[in-house]
Amino acid sequence: MPDYSLESAFSGLVAGVDEVGRGPLAGPVVAAAVAFTSPPDAALASLLDDSKKLTALRREKAFSALYEARNVYIAPGAASVAEIERLNISGAAHLAMRRALDRLISLAGKIPVVALIDGKYAPKSMPCPVQMVIKGDGLSLSIAAASIIAKILRDRLMARLSTRYPAYGWARNAGYGTALHKEGLRGWGITPHHRSSFAPIRHLLSFEAASS
Repeated sequence: MPDYSLESAFSGLVAGVDEVGRGPLAGPVVAAAVAFTSPPDAALASLLDDSKKLTALRREKAFSALYEARNVYIAPGAASVAEIERLNISGAAHLAMRRALDRLISLAGKIPVVALIDGKYAPKSMPCPVQMVIKGDGLSLSIAAASIIAKILRDRLMARLSTRYPAYGWARNAGYGTALHKEGLRGWGITPHHRSSFAPIRHLLSFEAASS
């Protein structure tokens, strides 16, 4: 379970940053930056963990608890499908993180002394110093909170898009390449929300071009 020890090693505001949506065939990549102004209480801390380890119900409960807490800044950021195509997925994920941090700085009125970022490779051009934390969403409460915020917001966005494009099952698969999603692609083709640089979409486009 994550704790607050990484944050406590610094004096000043510490942000946790994580992103979701690197792997899907459709939709944006979404990041979040979360900074506690004081250590989260035991009740809130008990709800926080790597979002992938939580049930949907517990994620929603943690999401609500975070937005109800008074000692936390929460700032999402995103990068669009067009930006994913232009920058590649890693570049777009870093852009989403930077936007989340910029928004958090605007909310807090000050720059964090450090951003604890889940992962191995440090993004460039961040607005504050960064420290990478491998599997950080299972170690740091701030990163775990960011993973939950980003996951919920992206899932909700994909569910809304699914009402316009129901054939792909995005409300259930969040744009990942499930059997239902691939069946929708075979039957209905691609949408403006699909990532044309990703192999399954690229191959489908190539097949359609060869068939025309």
